[in-house]
Amino acid sequence: MKYLKYFIQYLLAIICFGLFKILGPKISSFISGKFFEKIGPFFRPKKIIHSNILKALPNINSEDLKKITSSMWNNYGKVFAEYMFIKDFRIGNLSSNIEIEGQDIINQIKKNQQQVIFVSGHLSNFELMAMCLEKLGINLCAIYRPLNNIFLNKIMENIRVKYICKNQIKKGIGGLKKLISLKKKNFSTALMIDQRVSEGILSNFFNESALTTIIPAQLVKKFDIPVVPVYIQRTNGINFKIIIHKPINFTKENSIQDITDQLNFILEKMIIKKPEQWIWTHNRWKK
Repeated sequence: MKYLKYFIQYLLAIICFGLFKILGPKISSFISGKFFEKIGPFFRPKKIIHSNILKALPNINSEDLKKITSSMWNNYGKVFAEYMFIKDFRIGNLSSNIEIEGQDIINQIKKNQQQVIFVSGHLSNFELMAMCLEKLGINLCAIYRPLNNIFLNKIMENIRVKYICKNQIKKGIGGLKKLISLKKKNFSTALMIDQRVSEGILSNFFNESALTTIIPAQLVKKFDIPVVPVYIQRTNGINFKIIIHKPINFTKENSIQDITDQLNFILEKMIIKKPEQWIWTHNRWKK
């Protein structure tokens, strides 16, 4: 039954992707955003979403709570449509739609042949981070979590390898071996640090403990390399701004817990800037 459901989802996605190609990026992103505003609430309970938002924004009023929820679903829909135009964002006529702030930091990393860990969250169109970093000349590997839908996952993996980052590292033991191999070849790493992970540690996130990945902290301790936070913001329609922050150099005295806590604090500040562009649907604080 589960696989039948996945296959139906796959067929619907294929139909949508075909329509998007006909309509073009701007119209597709707009229509898909509006469509997800309508259907999104049927797939994730409003109670969980509102509870999550209130953890981060306890003083928010009910009207703004609804606006953030609606805008979040709209962004979800936009990202879904934009998968069909990732190639255009990378090498086509949409590449000028992405503004990069912090190019000098990237240039310095390349000049020094420095290995770093780029971290961000599922903000705006999060796929653009690894794509832009690789395009800018960073030797990069990107850690990802496969979709539950095995049919759709094949499409997403193909898009990611072709147009986002050719060195994709699947979360898990097998992926960890590949990651270590690339680190020894001086590859930088990009990953999202905002998903709940069963193998993580409890770290403060919006004043509550949340299971958080320790991969960045482990890489810092093992390879003595800096962390570079990256903020991704949708500025208008299919236009984006990517801000590369200055590298953070942790010391030997910083523990795995210290590093993880500090990165969660940085992530909080990113989310608060545009809360409607973060994914609030997951039960991030589930123990």
